[in-house]
Amino acid sequence: MRTFSIEEKQFIRENQHRNPAELMLQAKRYPGLPLHELVQQIQARQKAAQKLPGWVANPDVVFPVMLSVEQSSSEKTAAFKASLVSGALAIDLTGGFGVDSYYFARSFEKVLHLEQNKELSELATYNFGVLQAPTIETINTTAEDFLQAFTGKADLIYADPARRGGRDERVHLLQDCEPDILRLLPLLLQKAHALLLKTAPMLDIELAIAQLGHVAKVWVVAVQNECKEVLYLLTPTTTGAVERVAVNLLNSGEVQQVTFTQEQEQEAPVTYADPQQYIYEPNAAILKAGSYKYLATLYHLNKLHPNSHLYTSEALVPGFPGRSFRCLSVRRYNKKELLPRLPDKKANITVRNFPETVAEIRKKTGIREGGNVYLFFTTDKHQKPVVLFCEKA
Repeated sequence: MRTFSIEEKQFIRENQHRNPAELMLQAKRYPGLPLHELVQQIQARQKAAQKLPGWVANPDVVFPVMLSVEQSSSEKTAAFKASLVSGALAIDLTGGFGVDSYYFARSFEKVLHLEQNKELSELATYNFGVLQAPTIETINTTAEDFLQAFTGKADLIYADPARRGGRDERVHLLQDCEPDILRLLPLLLQKAHALLLKTAPMLDIELAIAQLGHVAKVWVVAVQNECKEVLYLLTPTTTGAVERVAVNLLNSGEVQQVTFTQEQEQEAPVTYADPQQYIYEPNAAILKAGSYKYLATLYHLNKLHPNSHLYTSEALVPGFPGRSFRCLSVRRYNKKELLPRLPDKKANITVRNFPETVAEIRKKTGIREGGNVYLFFTTDKHQKPVVLFCEKA
């Protein structure tokens, strides 16, 4: 694999915030440098700056092609995954760039990093040396070949199947990803005490549970209210209700977490009310995990409507896992009624169970993005469309 000289590393460091396209146009200024390769490293580091700040800060780490960076876990989500499991041996079936393997090495005595792409496997080997992770062993092989030859039993097999089709299109169904986990499942459960599977947030959770079977627990993981991944823990002997955990990792270090089962959600008593003094919007992980009625019961809140997933109360409920607002007024969806209350014609708009999109509302009303007013376009318990004028609580 390609490593870089001191001079080349210095160039990357000095130009890490420059526009890559502009750098390429100035190629004649750097006749002695492999500019194309250096610019690729700069692009990858810029792409990874938010999700992998520790790796970007290390000048000796070599980054792969952009697609591998895009597909890798972030440091936050990788560290969270590693906190869920532990043992003697973990096998990262789809090792890639190696971020997950690196964090699993903090929870397991040994980690096997499997990667079928030879160049990517060599790059991971190099980076694990740079990052001082000696308990990770890299193996350049396919998941299928390794499983057929492996005679031991791991504490954990982790898999993050590639979600790109044959024409480089994005896919999310389990049977369309590589490797095909559904086909390999009997072998996986034979070779490990547990399987941890990462999927795209777009995959329907109920469908995945039904297809996989053996699911003991599901985590929906968001970072700063953006849903990033869904994790399924499978064991050969799992039976009974599947525990679901909605997790939102905040930059402050706080972890918002709600745990429930589908039975708890279905049986939770819920009351409906007109908008009261405070309005609550759950974080993205909760909405994806499907905790709607149970959330209302857990925090002693009323819902506005069965399908709106907005909540209300007279007194402020501290610690709600999402955003909390003070409700200033409730208005009809009418341009003449809304605009006089927005002197600068600015507001932050959210739609929940409403027939129009944010873009359609902005086009129809002329309301621009920004300001301190938050408008929720929703449907109330009387089946009427309403607009909630709010400010952050």
